[in-house]
Amino acid sequence: MDIVLVTTVIASLFVIVGVAEPLAARLRLPYSVILAVLGMMIGASAIFFLQTDLTDALNPVAEAILGLPIRSNVFLYVFLPTLLFQATLGMDLRRMMDDWVPILMLAVVAVVVATVSVGYALSWASELPLAACLLIGAIVSTTDPSAVVSIFRSISAPRRLARIIEGESLLNDAAAIALFGLFMGFVMLGVPDPSFSGALAQFPVLILGGALTGWLAARMAAWVMSMFSQHELAQISISVALPYLAYIVAEQSIGASGVIAVVAAGLTLNLTGPGRIPPQAWTNLRELWNVLAHWAGALIFILAALLIPRLLDGVRLGDFVLIGVVILAAIAARVVILFGLLPLLTALKMSPVVERPYRVAILWGGLRGAVTLALALAVTESFRVPDGIQRLVGILATGFTLFTLLVQGTTLRKVIGWLGLDRLSPIDEALSRQVVAVSLQTVREDVARATENYDLSHDTVRVEAKRFGERLDAAVKSAEEGTDIHDRDRITLGLIALAGHERGTILARVRERTISARMAEQILSDADRLIEGARSGGRSGYQRAARRSTAYGAAIRVALLLHSRFGLSAPLARMTADRFEQLLSQRLILRDLDDFVDKRIRRIHGRRVANLLNDLLTRRVEAVETALEGLRLQYPGYAEKLERRFIRRTALRLEEREYAAMREDGLIGPEVHTALMQDLAARRAAAEQRPRLDIALQRIAFIQQFPLFEGLEESALKRLSRALKTRYVNAGDSIVRKDSVSRSVFFIASGAVELESAGQTWRLGRGEMFGHFALMSKKSVRAEVRAIVPSTLLVLDGEQFKRLLGRSAVLRDAVRASAEKRGIEASELLPD
Repeated sequence: MDIVLVTTVIASLFVIVGVAEPLAARLRLPYSVILAVLGMMIGASAIFFLQTDLTDALNPVAEAILGLPIRSNVFLYVFLPTLLFQATLGMDLRRMMDDWVPILMLAVVAVVVATVSVGYALSWASELPLAACLLIGAIVSTTDPSAVVSIFRSISAPRRLARIIEGESLLNDAAAIALFGLFMGFVMLGVPDPSFSGALAQFPVLILGGALTGWLAARMAAWVMSMFSQHELAQISISVALPYLAYIVAEQSIGASGVIAVVAAGLTLNLTGPGRIPPQAWTNLRELWNVLAHWAGALIFILAALLIPRLLDGVRLGDFVLIGVVILAAIAARVVILFGLLPLLTALKMSPVVERPYRVAILWGGLRGAVTLALALAVTESFRVPDGIQRLVGILATGFTLFTLLVQGTTLRKVIGWLGLDRLSPIDEALSRQVVAVSLQTVREDVARATENYDLSHDTVRVEAKRFGERLDAAVKSAEEGTDIHDRDRITLGLIALAGHERGTILARVRERTISARMAEQILSDADRLIEGARSGGRSGYQRAARRSTAYGAAIRVALLLHSRFGLSAPLARMTADRFEQLLSQRLILRDLDDFVDKRIRRIHGRRVANLLNDLLTRRVEAVETALEGLRLQYPGYAEKLERRFIRRTALRLEEREYAAMREDGLIGPEVHTALMQDLAARRAAAEQRPRLDIALQRIAFIQQFPLFEGLEESALKRLSRALKTRYVNAGDSIVRKDSVSRSVFFIASGAVELESAGQTWRLGRGEMFGHFALMSKKSVRAEVRAIVPSTLLVLDGEQFKRLLGRSAVLRDAVRASAEKRGIEASELLPD
């Protein structure tokens, strides 16, 4: 085949990819539908020109199109890893983890239900063996969420809903392809009636083997990429190789699922990459993968659609009945998931509420596409699959795909409109009128200043000012008529706007490199939780999300367990350092939000809402300062190192800006600018390195500052440091329960606790202790102790405390003072 002609055909396909997107926007149709239609038209035209006698001039072009090396392996080994890897790199994994239960249930259970539903329905309606029917069920179980997600984004549907659909679809593809591999093996071996339970028993082996392969490959790639921190192109090149190598090793060497390997590799690099790769290199890496995935997604649709005329060759009337069976069974399976399983998960508080209109849209938006066609093509190419099964698999999968694209895809937006999802709510309508009025007032002031600066003609200014004034008066009148916004709704809308501005501020700080890319992932997730909390729960939802951003999570508790039980301090040191940097970044961001409330939100929602939002911000700042102060007290000196690092990074950013301004002004040439930037890059690489946190050394320094342990010798301090165990508690956590047996004494390193006993309450703060009275009096605990803020406690075994008490006069004096404060005779506890 002429290489020039093939190159021309491929270049033309890229032109079609470029034209398809604006065409889809113009026709208001899903992008994938336009690509599929164009691909089918090209394939059908090529077949027509080869078979017609009208002209032979286009035969070489038609032969080049039909002669393209389009095989199932091209889709599975070239395009599919690209799409899956990019999808995992683009995910907000921390937010996905909040919804891992519904995502996993919808993905895995949906695949199994759809496979069983379609498989047994076809087995009943046709003479195909059950193995082939289940194979077809697995093929049509893959969904393409791009259409429904893009429409949800255009109508401002809840982000959490779109995130669940994306996560479900990603794992859905992986699970469906794994099942496809199982049933394909049964069909090729000639097993007519496989044990479904036996097939599912092999399923975990495929999943775990692929996950382990992908994780190891990504860890190795991240390690190599961290060694090339000064070579961005080398890092990006390694990332390009990663998904393909993981896929091939899993499939060919281990016999596991290559799809799962790619997903695991992408998730692992998503988590570890920002901490090992410079921020700009990580941004460029993700942008490159976005482009690659866009091309791969478009080409896979067009090339798969080229095959549709050939896959439908020899279709019979009875085949349409079977296509109808597949359609009904697949829709029924989707209904069971969306209207049965999803409400059940919501009732069990394992999934967010998904309103009925959104579930209907998801049902109708379950389009199938290139992955379904690629799997069907793999069956038709296998010489070990009987011809009759090959033909029906190709026809049924293709017919079902065409139905979803040409029927569901072309009507999806109309269904969205019929459900009312494309219209603003009454609150948003009223808000939009107020926003227009406030914006036009600001614009009028700015235009007035501009006309004065440019000394424009008075007559022109007067005419335009009159027209603008009429529009402004109409907007103000419309806004005044919209009195249907209650204060509660104004507060909710103000909180959503505030959280959105916070998210934008974070992104701006990341671009300036004031905040590291690693911390950006964490605090952006916190900002997203604030937005969603405000949307779903108003003020209380926002406050819950704000408290969560400063609370101690389950991960740090696990790290503490590893440190205290097994002596593994690295995870705890890393997470504590992350928490330091996260709190410093949060404090930086929160200090920039008051101005937004005073200048923007106050003008739209009024003074009362603005004051309330300022109060909420003040509480958040206090919570962050309290948590940060607790860490400062527990690890003296480390916060100072982080703050110095922040100052150095800020200075480097300002220095870079000055060099850029001098170059733009012509004060320095490109050669000088390049030399200066190289020197700055070296200093920035050094400044990006976060100082190491040594927990053991920091604990000794902390104990030395603890008033109760004054006067202890260095050897005693070291023994005490090893004996003390750290315990993190969140606000509201119970530390000591009534009537329990006391075996330990607690020292408050940071935070505060509340003791309740016999109707009285006491509050204790840093440097104080509790639990010693019950221990020394050998009586059961009579007080209930709870944390009132996130707190860090040092826990000492009771016997060690008694020995320390005998050696430390300062500690004995502290016990006497504590007893007097509680109205307890010290003589009952301490000997004279």
